[in-house]
Formats: sequence, structure tokens, C-alpha cells
Amino acid sequence: MTSATRYSAYDIFARINNESWGIESIHSLMPIVEKLLLNNIATGGKILDLCCGSGQLVQKLQQRGYQLTGIDGSGEMLKYAELNSPDSKFIVEDARFFKLPLTFDAVVSTQYGLNHVLLIDELKSVFQNVYAALLPNGWFMFDLRLHERYNDTWNNSMGGDVKEEYAWALKRVYDPDTRIGKIFMTVFQLMGENWQRLNDTWLVKGYYSHEVVSALQETGFADISVYSAGRDFADTQEVGTAYFLCHK
Repeated sequence: MTSATRYSAYDIFARINNESWGIESIHSLMPIVEKLLLNNIATGGKILDLCCGSGQLVQKLQQRGYQLTGIDGSGEMLKYAELNSPDSKFIVEDARFFKLPLTFDAVVSTQYGLNHVLLIDELKSVFQNVYAALLPNGWFMFDLRLHERYNDTWNNSMGGDVKEEYAWALKRVYDPDTRIGKIFMTVFQLMGENWQRLNDTWLVKGYYSHEVVSALQETGFADISVYSAGRDFADTQEVGTAYFLCHK
């Protein structure tokens, strides 16, 4: 694992993501990745997983015969990713600033990682970085929760779980005027005989589909398609989530 820009806001959630959220999401995610992306990529192709988290998607794609590189801003997340997919390469870096040479047949970013980029100009910087790393005709697939998703479902919604060695709870709020959501996260970890409490606040942006498409077009991407989780994939739990697919 190589390291450059370090972003630690999600370190406290790394174990939970590895043991719970990452495993749960991969089952519904893989059929979508197969349908939209893998049909365009030959086995053995090089794929970059941007905001790869604890590496469940990297693991699945590596097992399918692709060559995987994962980027994430959390070093703790990548410690789990290296265990999950030891034959893959991982880089600690911020999606807004990474610079990689012309290398990849595809770039994928899932689990709403790009919603944590809060400004459209910074999201466009991500797109420019992706474009620079893609080979000619290389594919880019990513998901975003749109404004409607946050506005309809983040009305002080809460979640949590209790395990033998840790527990977590979160509360979500969304401001429709600024289109900024806040996730207030608390984690309790058993450290020896004592419990340690860790708190953090994460921010997300509810984008509109049209502004994302415009940013992709301005970057140079072609044949941009937008798919609805609810309409196109019958995912009633993710109405208001969009999957974007385009190529260089």
C-alpha cells in the first residue's frame, strides 16, 4: 500500500464497513457492475476502484480475473482491503487529487463514495483525474445518491448495531437548501477491559443528475447513460440513487 494524501474521517468505521456494510452491499452491487461495466471489459483488463473502502468489490473483481488497483482516503479501510484482496494494489489518496498515468481499461466508484465530494467543481476534478488515468475508450461507472434520495429519506433517520466487541449508532440529517447531508457517527470499541467512544461527523452532497452529466461532458466523456436504481434495477431500497456509465 502506498500513501500520499491522507484522509482519516472514516477510519473509525473501517472495521464495521469490513464486517457489515461492505459485505451486505456487494450482493446487490455485483449484478449491476456485471451488467453495466464488465460486459465492456475483457478478462485480464485493468480496473481502478476509486473510493474502494475495505475492498469487497476489489476482491470480487480480482477473483474474476481482472487486475485491480484500489484508492481510498482511509488508511484503516485499506488495511482491510489488503487482507481481502492481497493480490491487488492499494493507494491511500484523496479522489480529488490522485494522479495516475494512462493505465486503466475501466474505473469504478460505488457505495456512494463520490457523494462525499461536496462541490461540483471538485467532483469535476475527480472526473478529470479519472479521464487522465483511462486508456482510450476506457469506461467509467459510478453511483450517486441524488438530492431526491436524501430529501425524501434523511429526515433525522437513524441506524445502528451492537456486536460483542463494538457498537455503533448514527443519525442522518439533510438540508434541502444547501443540499448538504450530515451523518453523526458514534462508535464504541472494547479496548482491553474498557470501552472507548469515538465520534465523527461526515458530510455528503445531494447532486442533481443533470449537473453531473454536464460535468462529465465538460471533462470529455462520451455516451453518458444514467440508470435509476429503482426504475432500471427494481431496487426499492435505493430509489433516488443513480448509476452513471460513460467512456473516454
